Amino acid sequence: MIERVTITEEAKKIIDQLREEHGELMFHQSGGCCDGSSPMCFPKGELMLNETDVWLGEIHGCDFYMSQDQFEYWKHTRLTVDIVTGRGASFSLEIPLGLRFVIKSRLFTEEEQDQLRPVQFGVS
Repeated sequence: MIERVTITEEAKKIIDQLREEHGELMFHQSGGCCDGSSPMCFPKGELMLNETDVWLGEIHGCDFYMSQDQFEYWKHTRLTVDIVTGRGASFSLEIPLGLRFVIKSRLFTEEEQDQLRPVQFGVS
């Protein structure tokens, strides 16, 4: 199975740091309102999910979601969560550290398309 979302080693270290302080974590890919299109990190269960959210997979022990509308644009794209210096304008947990999670992406190859991990629609 080809994972739809992956993570860099640098971002894993920040997740470990955040997990020590906040416990279990989850990610939701922002739809672009306040902070562009950024992956946002929350304590698990803090962000209310509904039938319009899609589970894309797990990164470093954290479930990763996005809205169905957003998924329609990204479904042919491999997402990699990375971390950069700079303060974003979101409620994501890494912001007070002077860091922000970002998405790096590339299109799946035709061969990869046939091997993609299935998503779960209508997560609530």
